[in-house]
Amino acid sequence: MTGRRTSWPGVTDDLDEARTGGDPADDDAWRERLESAVDAVDAPDVVFAVSRSGRRMLHCGGSAPPPPVPRQDLRYEIGSASKAFTGLLLARLIQRGLLTGGEPAAVCLDPDRRPDPVPVTLAHLITHTAGLPALPADFYPRALPAWRTNPYGRYPAERVADAFLRHRPRHRPGTRWHYSNFGVAVLGHAVAAATGTAWADLLGAHVLRPLGLSGTALAADDPKTDVVGHGKDGRTPTRAFDAGGFDAAGAVRATPHDLLTFLEAHLDPAGSPLAESLRAVRTPVLRRGLDRRHIHTVAWFRHPTDGGPMYFHSGATLGQQAFLGFRPDTGTALVALCTRRFRARDAFVATAYALLAQE
Repeated sequence: MTGRRTSWPGVTDDLDEARTGGDPADDDAWRERLESAVDAVDAPDVVFAVSRSGRRMLHCGGSAPPPPVPRQDLRYEIGSASKAFTGLLLARLIQRGLLTGGEPAAVCLDPDRRPDPVPVTLAHLITHTAGLPALPADFYPRALPAWRTNPYGRYPAERVADAFLRHRPRHRPGTRWHYSNFGVAVLGHAVAAATGTAWADLLGAHVLRPLGLSGTALAADDPKTDVVGHGKDGRTPTRAFDAGGFDAAGAVRATPHDLLTFLEAHLDPAGSPLAESLRAVRTPVLRRGLDRRHIHTVAWFRHPTDGGPMYFHSGATLGQQAFLGFRPDTGTALVALCTRRFRARDAFVATAYALLAQE
């Protein structure tokens, strides 16, 4: 990343270049694939949408009757896939010189605090290397009374910040990877404090409006256009997701077309006002596991395919699931959405992943 000097945990390598993918002759085959993918997912509402070198195809279905507003025009909760937006926002703020990524998060939240000898930085938080658990220790007793309806909404922003300032990591920051909604939530509050700007305003000004994402928001505000999720039984409606103090980790909701626009920008950053940041979030910054086979960027999981890397992030709320992914080698972006809570052996993520990886 450019801008002021920053030190990301991990290594970088040459950025893979997008190549022209797709052929109009393949469109029929892709339509069949999308139909099969929708049929494989058991949920009231299912949307699979693909962009192939800018040509979009979309197929909708589900076990419920079609809603009054077409499924492709509704906004869906994307849960943890929101972290792809958070990573891009952080990259943008660094690229513009507003942050470095090396700021101690605790000092951002409490300017009078003495920095720790080895502080947890913004970079550690976005890369899940801060030494934080998945959720704060006191999250569970507070959330339990509303575990099936509104657990995150019972844990507001001030509690997220306080829990972080009290926490003592077991491991030195930057040495171990552990996926943490807690850490990315803290990042959101630290960035807002460091810039003096609310998280929603930062996301809108630096990501949503520059990319033209008018169908993307952080909360439900219109029952006509915000899709209704369902519980594990596929029948019981769930209330709109309330992220509480975890906005940066999981609050984004968007239309399928907005999500395709977001992914298309990653495939072809040239000409975008966020071009440099879009390229930055495709750069590997962390390798882990046996033979360091698991590769991460600041926004995406990155897996190899025969043609080149694919980038993806999935997410879930109490009643919805999402999968976002793209492949520069084929110029393909994929959005998959459904309105049923995740269950054991759920086919949704596996179906979406296989569809993107199969070329």
